Amino acid sequence: MVNVGLMGLGVVGTGVAATLLRETAPLSDVTGRPVRLKKVLVRDFSRPRDIDLPSGLLTTNAEDILADPDIHILVEVIGGTDPAEGYLRQGLSAGKHVVTANKEVMAKSGPELLALARKNGVNLLFEASVGAGIPIVGCLMNELAANDIRSIRSIINGTTNYILTRMAHQGTSFEQALGEAQELGYAEADPTNDIEGIDAAYKLTILASLAYRRPFQPSDVYCEGISKLEPQDFRYAQELGYAIKSLAIANLVDGAVQLRVYPALVPAEHMLAKVDGVYNAVEVDGSLCGQVLFHGMGAGREPTTSAVVGDVIEAARKMGGHSPPLEVRNGADLTVRPIGDLKVRYYIRLDVADHPGVLARIAQILGDGEISIAAVLQKDTQPETESAEIVITTHSAREASVRKALKAMAGLSQVRRVCNTLRIEE
Repeated sequence: MVNVGLMGLGVVGTGVAATLLRETAPLSDVTGRPVRLKKVLVRDFSRPRDIDLPSGLLTTNAEDILADPDIHILVEVIGGTDPAEGYLRQGLSAGKHVVTANKEVMAKSGPELLALARKNGVNLLFEASVGAGIPIVGCLMNELAANDIRSIRSIINGTTNYILTRMAHQGTSFEQALGEAQELGYAEADPTNDIEGIDAAYKLTILASLAYRRPFQPSDVYCEGISKLEPQDFRYAQELGYAIKSLAIANLVDGAVQLRVYPALVPAEHMLAKVDGVYNAVEVDGSLCGQVLFHGMGAGREPTTSAVVGDVIEAARKMGGHSPPLEVRNGADLTVRPIGDLKVRYYIRLDVADHPGVLARIAQILGDGEISIAAVLQKDTQPETESAEIVITTHSAREASVRKALKAMAGLSQVRRVCNTLRIEE
């Protein structure tokens, strides 16, 4: 008998509990032994729930799970760092196998928790922490482990992808698209972690630590959100042959890893450009496998439940035949490359005075920074205000040089506003 203790009974926890209670026979078949949900930790007994649970299953005391030697697998779907991280540490130290969907804890403390699992001869499984039902964590730990990973390019936040899809296809404003996402339950009342790229940075930290066998921190990830995007950016991107997506990227160049999350222009024919709505996708470029793409629902009760219960099955199968968790500290001594060293193409949108010589001044500033212009579009001339919108795309240039040039442009009396700057990820 394999006994499971579940911590958290929110959206995902309810899905996990329902599956463990309903699918007892199939789970027993695939694990080779009976699997039983023994105890569920909640904060409040009286809170209404859309699941009927057997009497005696609920508890508000974490020790009923952590201190019970008959509970073999601890499943944590509380979220956040406190008290979740403490529960994970206690469970591992007590010799329990642990399954978690907690991206923030795994991003900030994953290497330490994996080391603790190894020390205590148990497994720590966290497939649901990135991409919900997309099996990317397990693949990086197992099926792709023979590869040297050259890059990871991903769309790993369904909320931002939904917002960008609405802005691109319906021409809505950012505020309107965000409101729709909140009404549909895709965005939280406080959407900061999603729209500012923080959620994606947590997930990218986890993927990079697995891919490069070196512990990274969320602070290693350069992060930009999507709130500055405007409908005209999507019109111009489409005219230039691109889609705008919020990308989470890790790549290895000359012994240094660069980690970044930001909205970027992606060629319209690229597979990532076609990932719409709340779907996620992760493209991995490996030395042996080449480019492979994982695509699927990146959030929601059912996909996340699939990943969590899948990890419970794996933990149950490994009981008695333990294989140590991946050691992320045994990789090469890689450094983190600063964002200023990034070299890509750029999209720059400016609101300028519609006077002769303006473009020449801008071109001079770019030339002084060794930034070569690829194309210029002049749009939306307003005779009554004597203003115009200029869109410039560059050839590959260094980030630090582009930032210096943008600062100089903003200082020109003819430039009324530097509206937006986006990288172009070919």
